[in-house]
Amino acid sequence: MTDPRALAETWLDHLVVERGVSPNTESNYRRDLRRYLDWLAASGLEDLRDVRETDIERYLIHLRTADPDTGRGALAASSAARALVVARGLHRFGVAEGELEIDVSSRVQPPSTGERLPEALTVDEVSALLEAVPCGEHATPADLRDRALLELLYGTGARISEITSLLVDDAPRTTTDGSMTMLVLTGKGDVQRMVPVGEPAIRAVGDWLVRGRPALSRGRSHALLLNRRGGPLSRQSAWRIIRDAAERAGIRSKISPHTLRHSYATHLLQGGANIRVVQELLGHASVTTTQIYTHVTPENLRQVWASAHPRA
Repeated sequence: MTDPRALAETWLDHLVVERGVSPNTESNYRRDLRRYLDWLAASGLEDLRDVRETDIERYLIHLRTADPDTGRGALAASSAARALVVARGLHRFGVAEGELEIDVSSRVQPPSTGERLPEALTVDEVSALLEAVPCGEHATPADLRDRALLELLYGTGARISEITSLLVDDAPRTTTDGSMTMLVLTGKGDVQRMVPVGEPAIRAVGDWLVRGRPALSRGRSHALLLNRRGGPLSRQSAWRIIRDAAERAGIRSKISPHTLRHSYATHLLQGGANIRVVQELLGHASVTTTQIYTHVTPENLRQVWASAHPRA
């Protein structure tokens, strides 16, 4: 008998130890695995060797169908596709480990999600967002922290977890020799990369360290950004800070930490940055991930062609 839950734990250990996936990725995989394993158990499939291709298809239908009796909502196509990827990964791992003879999930296709471009703020909207947080002499310690957070997110294109994991010693500071200031970020799989940091972000972090952080610090944490109790700022708190700033700035579109990352990439490409450079700055393993930002209008195409083609 191939116990699905035992195999799932072995696979998660493999992903963490051998593949070096981040804690966030492990958490997402664990959640999707639990959903799949619970469905298998409810369907009377206690042995993974008894699962058939039609069962995987039924699972996908289950994900996309709401259940009014339990209040369970239907997953969006993108979420269902991700859940299917995890289920298929478990079966593929079972075959690789010799626990399963065939991968019955390999031919099950995910639902079409359609092409969806990341939402990005305009340059003016980003400016309004940043200016919505005070940083002058009357700014509170929380204001200074919030401004440093926003400036770092937009100034570096970092993921929220990469910013909240920074320590005080990691803080960017103006160089004495006039060279460009670089910040070391630790991304997915603990892969580090260096990104340049502009003066607005350096100044905001400096104000926070001098005028804000000492008022919140209880000496318990070396985290760069702190909450009101002196502990490390959480991702959830960072989301709330961004939403509050957007509300004050009059930005009505839905906004998240990733919105600033999307805006960073979009504005770089609009400014003429090479896609390979943007790939490195974002920490994408493949340039195909970065290419979603290269959606351009016909007018953009005409302008680029007119300025760059020798026979234009």
